[in-house]
Amino acid sequence: MSISAILQSFQRFGVHLGLERIKSLLNQLNNPQQNIPIIHVGGTNGKGSVCAYLSSILTEAGYQVGRYTSPHLIDWTERICLNNQPISEVELESILLKIQNSLDITHDSPTQFEIITAAAFLYFAQKKVDIAIIEVGLGGRLDATNVCSNPLVTVITSLSREHWQRLGPTVKDIAGEKAGIFKSHCPVIMGQVPDEVKSVFESQINALNCPSIWVEAAHPINNNSAIYKNIEYPLPLLGKMQLNNSALAIETIKLLQEIGWNITDEQIKQGIKKTQWLGRIQWIKWQNCSILIDGAHNPAAAKMLRHYVDTLDKSVIWIMGMLSTKEHDKVFQELLKKNDILYLVPVPDHSTENPDNLARLAEEICPQLTAINKEKDVFSALEKAINHQPSDQIIVIAGSLYLIGHFLANIQSHTSQGQEN
Repeated sequence: MSISAILQSFQRFGVHLGLERIKSLLNQLNNPQQNIPIIHVGGTNGKGSVCAYLSSILTEAGYQVGRYTSPHLIDWTERICLNNQPISEVELESILLKIQNSLDITHDSPTQFEIITAAAFLYFAQKKVDIAIIEVGLGGRLDATNVCSNPLVTVITSLSREHWQRLGPTVKDIAGEKAGIFKSHCPVIMGQVPDEVKSVFESQINALNCPSIWVEAAHPINNNSAIYKNIEYPLPLLGKMQLNNSALAIETIKLLQEIGWNITDEQIKQGIKKTQWLGRIQWIKWQNCSILIDGAHNPAAAKMLRHYVDTLDKSVIWIMGMLSTKEHDKVFQELLKKNDILYLVPVPDHSTENPDNLARLAEEICPQLTAINKEKDVFSALEKAINHQPSDQIIVIAGSLYLIGHFLANIQSHTSQGQEN
């Protein structure tokens, strides 16, 4: 039975927040999460990058490092990594079958996310990792990853309004859910959050007696390097937000150093230098054309992408698709500017927003767009965009990590077709 087939059987349960099912499942598996030192990373944007930095630094320092992130862009194996290498398909299938066979049919069936989360904990325990970097899936308090009672460090990367349908209508509601991953007396590393929610986090920090550090962004040296706490390092990931994300990672590593982990400043530099993170402000070559890709699936991420694009001093040909649950108007307000061109496409295999609806909204929000086009998929949009691309414009695919994942998963086959044609 394939990985997709096993996980597909749990997809019907959707997103169903709560800890009872995951705790019951892990208990049936002898609670593998209890034997793993954990760094728990929550927040709205930047979680994946911070996890990638931490994993790369700790691997560089010679530790066995597990990393669990979501969603995947191309393949389920991306979510569960050991020393930055995805779990093999054979190992993941074996673990999923073990979990499937251990299920107690008298209990509520776990969700797909709970199954893959349990698989990560089981794999890391089997591999006897020195440490696991665990990214929160959605929210925090009731997220399936929130089963570690004594993490080494808890990190909050950022906060903005996302998944409000499930987490609550205001940023304060969302902050309360994110702060739900704090544990009694466990250190908290805090990124930059809106002033209006700082009190929410501080209240939880004080109630649980958590040592806490509020991190300021690193200082840029130039476009490709930064300095934080007297450590000067190259920045392989693009965008201004990496000044925040890299500083959070370094501050977390500094805390580990204080409690006896053997990590040198040189290993921090080299670890950051070697960090890779797919689909986040990343340049890709396709049919000899440079294309910028970024999920930019919420207003805060869209703002960061637009900030980077503006440094290039060119207008943009956008190729965008968005899920129906996202704040389309706010994303458009952050991204679209006069003289940009917009191609709208569906997001395959997900709850996509109708491109017709997005076209009407885009015209209303930015009537100075040069053109708004609708295409059947991202590759037909790309071909038209490339054929009509002036030298003073760049092509950017954005709006959904699932759209980016579809593009990356199919880029090879479409490149071959393009060459045959």
